Amino acid sequence: MSDQLIAKRKQTTMRKTAMAATLLTSAMMLSSIDAFTVQTHVPQLMKAITTTTTTTTTSRLSMSAVADSPSKFRPNPVVVSAEAEALSHSATTMKLTPSYELFQLLPEDEGGMLPEVTSGNALRDNAVLKTGKDDELDGLQLSQFKGCGGTEKIENLPDPFKMVEKELQPFSDSIKELVSSDQPILSMAAKHFFEKRHGKRFRPTIVQLMAKAVAAASPEEILSDDGQSFANGFLDDKEVSDFEKTGGVAGWQWSGASTVEAKGGVITPDNHEGSEVWRRQAQLGQIVEMIHVASLIHDDVLDEADTRRGGEAVHKLYSNKVAVLAGDYLLARASVLLARLENTAVVQIMATALESLVAGEIMQLKAPPESLLEMESYLRKSYYKTASLICYACRSTALLGGHAYGSNVATACEEFGFHLGLAYQIQDDILDFTAAASVLGKPALADMDLGLSTAPILYTAQENPHLKPLVMRRFKKKGDKQAALEALYKSETAMNKAKNLAMYHAQKAVDALLRLPQSEARDSLVRLTHAVVTRKK
Repeated sequence: MSDQLIAKRKQTTMRKTAMAATLLTSAMMLSSIDAFTVQTHVPQLMKAITTTTTTTTTSRLSMSAVADSPSKFRPNPVVVSAEAEALSHSATTMKLTPSYELFQLLPEDEGGMLPEVTSGNALRDNAVLKTGKDDELDGLQLSQFKGCGGTEKIENLPDPFKMVEKELQPFSDSIKELVSSDQPILSMAAKHFFEKRHGKRFRPTIVQLMAKAVAAASPEEILSDDGQSFANGFLDDKEVSDFEKTGGVAGWQWSGASTVEAKGGVITPDNHEGSEVWRRQAQLGQIVEMIHVASLIHDDVLDEADTRRGGEAVHKLYSNKVAVLAGDYLLARASVLLARLENTAVVQIMATALESLVAGEIMQLKAPPESLLEMESYLRKSYYKTASLICYACRSTALLGGHAYGSNVATACEEFGFHLGLAYQIQDDILDFTAAASVLGKPALADMDLGLSTAPILYTAQENPHLKPLVMRRFKKKGDKQAALEALYKSETAMNKAKNLAMYHAQKAVDALLRLPQSEARDSLVRLTHAVVTRKK
């Protein structure tokens, strides 16, 4: 490839990224929105056509542009109307399908179904990335380990936090510099969580480990020739019209993969650390943490919470106005850093994660009473509020590492993040009933105080129909909360069902991970998944 072509490609990428970042910043600076419920049109721009697999573990994926097909609707709620969504797209923008339409929300015995196959979930081969490579963890079940019903020690797998400890050590200092402001109060409010050094930096740890894990996988080549079937029988006997393609029209632009500036054009475990790809993936971890912290600051204002992570909430230390501005400022800084990753697809994916956070708040505030009884509605809200940021960050990490959007690698990453995020939220909701406020670092039973019903209460209501009106009116009458709690603690199955649901998603996360080649980083993510469902705070 000539130097002129490379230079032209970079200029095009930077122009598109700058435009996307400008739009993203404008969206983020809104301090409040009116909640409303609409359905969004997701047009079928591209179709998945063909893949073949070689003995070198390289899958070939081919896409071609087609005319829009009949409307497909995204489940409520969304922030923008169908018309606004359509106007915001062009022939080269990505049309993302929500992860809960790509991966299974509920187990089959609770009515769960496998979603339709599309380009976002088609390539889920268990062997193609590991051809000729041994994997000691093939077939691993979390139930083998202590804490999940087994006898084996999870400590036999690498410690996820120790593996990236040195890389994340300067994290707080670095991120504090990134969010510095000339306004002292705004700067102090924005830096609050980073100054305190609370937590183990769960999300940046995931990004760093995922970056190492995908470096061990061979990139899958993207072709533009026509074909009629995927390898390994993925889409055999299917019509081309059955499948959507996310993204634009040609080569690198729609594949979403970053151009890798390394020897051979491919990142490997040997050249990953210290590379430009490694730097960008690390910066993505900082961006994800900024977005997460901004969402916490805004959530605490909306929920009128007094504490967060064992300390005072930002709006209690300063004021609601300062807290909202601090959150907005963090989001604005995150958008600038996101643009500097120089990958338009990643900008679009992470902007969608931000939209999902807002959609989750709307869903929480304005959900119809009937939907408050539905387990699927609860899981969708959990996806919007928690899992979306994790799963989109995981797929973005793969793209920054040179892997295409529809590849086995990127799909495994998003699927892992989706199920891990849901397992994390369900476990969090269980701990709301079983852990003391001093351990949680936030008020216990906070969800019920906000009128929210989570997995333990929903399973209790399934056994006790008299609780359903209480759930639908958000425990507003005197004695509602007490009645629901008494029924929960008397139930012999409700809490176990909630724990089993968390375990279901944790195992699904592990299954997705095991499609990647074995590496210390991948195996440490298995251990991290175990920690998510066995944690006590």
